[in-house]
Amino acid sequence: MPGESTRRIGAIRAALRSRADPRRATVARSFFKTGPGEYGEGDVFLGLRVPDVRKIALAHRDILLGEIRDLLASPVHEERLLALLVLGARYSRADDGEKKRIFDFYLRQRKRVNNWDLVDLSAPGIVGDFLAARDRTVLHHLAKSRSLWDRRIAIIATLDFIRRGDFSTTLEISKTLVSDEEDLIHKAVGWMLREVGKRNLEAEEKFLRTHCRAMPRTMLRYAIERFPEAKRQRYLRGSV
Repeated sequence: MPGESTRRIGAIRAALRSRADPRRATVARSFFKTGPGEYGEGDVFLGLRVPDVRKIALAHRDILLGEIRDLLASPVHEERLLALLVLGARYSRADDGEKKRIFDFYLRQRKRVNNWDLVDLSAPGIVGDFLAARDRTVLHHLAKSRSLWDRRIAIIATLDFIRRGDFSTTLEISKTLVSDEEDLIHKAVGWMLREVGKRNLEAEEKFLRTHCRAMPRTMLRYAIERFPEAKRQRYLRGSV
């Protein structure tokens, strides 16, 4: 019922605001680059700690998809964060049919998944998990999108595959993104390559030997962060 839905959303918003911290919000606005022309321009923060948002999400985990959609439409970062936490928890409990419904819902709503923390906490567990044993063409399309957040979803979703010992899609999408101009993509690709290397160093180094000279410096530094110093320097010099 519309009235009941309004009440539930109102209760969530009230719970979030009861834990707001203006000083923390000020720090968050800077940390998440919300100024004019920055990647998070216009994002509004209440200043909650993530554990507090998780507690509120747990208390409201049975809200409907329509209510999750309404929260995702909010300019308030913590409301979108809570919506994605609830959606991810719902996905983890779902049967195959419901997982398909949630995956499709996520893709339709992905323009609201519009800061790096929102992508990182949701893309592997929903997009990655759903596509683990399915066709992954959609990720390659997202990797070529003009949207920074689509491209970050594409590479970060592959963390699920990496955890399963499957590195092929990560390496394919990393190749697509190796010349990307956005710093947040450089960091994401470097991170995923590093995760590959934790499990299969040979696979990571094969990719790096081919691409290290063309990779943005930040991407390369993230990828080789765990290497011994002498090896790191060889990659940074391109002498591999």
